[in-house]
Amino acid sequence: MKAFVVRSYGSPDVLELTDVDRPVPGDREVLVRVRATSVQPYDWHHMRGEPYVARLMPGTLGLRAPKIGVLGADVAGHVEAVGGNVTGFRPGDEVYALVAQGGFAEYVCVPEDRLAPKPKNLSFEQAAAVPLAGVTALYGLCDRGWMRSGQRVLVNGASGGVGTFAVQIAAALGATVTGVCGTRNLDLVRSLGADEVVDYTVQDFTRLGRRYDLLLDVAGGRSAWACRRALASKGTYVAVGGPQGRWLQPAGHVFAAAAMSPVVSQRMVMADVYASTEHKRSLMTLTGLIEAGEVAPVIDRSLPFDDIPAAVAYQEDGHATGKVVIEVR
Repeated sequence: MKAFVVRSYGSPDVLELTDVDRPVPGDREVLVRVRATSVQPYDWHHMRGEPYVARLMPGTLGLRAPKIGVLGADVAGHVEAVGGNVTGFRPGDEVYALVAQGGFAEYVCVPEDRLAPKPKNLSFEQAAAVPLAGVTALYGLCDRGWMRSGQRVLVNGASGGVGTFAVQIAAALGATVTGVCGTRNLDLVRSLGADEVVDYTVQDFTRLGRRYDLLLDVAGGRSAWACRRALASKGTYVAVGGPQGRWLQPAGHVFAAAAMSPVVSQRMVMADVYASTEHKRSLMTLTGLIEAGEVAPVIDRSLPFDDIPAAVAYQEDGHATGKVVIEVR
């Protein structure tokens, strides 16, 4: 099969399209023929090996070379084959999944408990925009942020992949939502369900004197300490990401929140979606919201499989609205 393989850290040029062996599913795995995937910061952080401090941490980046050979965390496609102990899927089923690696290939093996039926009202390309961004938004809001109906929620970075899902999910679950984004995306974020939008190029949301029960910080741009000014006295700050940085950020951005939590009145936590073991449950929740018409993926552009390096470069520039999707034909 064809796959984009990364053997060393560097620019998108290190992504090499080559022939590799098609994987064979284990007893509880499903072989998925990938019809679409997507790119996101997760991919270029692993490609670049940044932030550098993460190379020293077990289970993340490799010290001198990537631990992940084939990137790509989002998968949408159909079941090609199943392992001997798989009972919930059969060949031909249309599925989607959040995987740790392997999406930048024609086939990938996925554990059965990480796979979910694809939403019926989405194409493969649309479905591939959902898993990592959608699950991260749901996890940050509900699992880490303890969001409840009626709360005031601010999403910083509301026009990106995670942010566009977060605005819709929070609105669907009954929150009053404020979205922070750039000038060109104000109307989009408002159309996604935000009750109020803040243009970060004009206003600093941490100095507007407004207090929120939950602040989901996807974009960074303001320190965790500054974000406390926008929190209610018992509010929750959830760090999902942060500004680009070779040495410490965004790792330092999210770790700062965790370090502050014991010494301030607000909850300051980080949301690492790979710390969750409930990806299938989250995908099923998202499927329900999508099929009910309450949540829909926002796609900036769709590119062919051969253009994955260009797609990663575009994503790395940081100006994509919603998701960048890859069609695998």
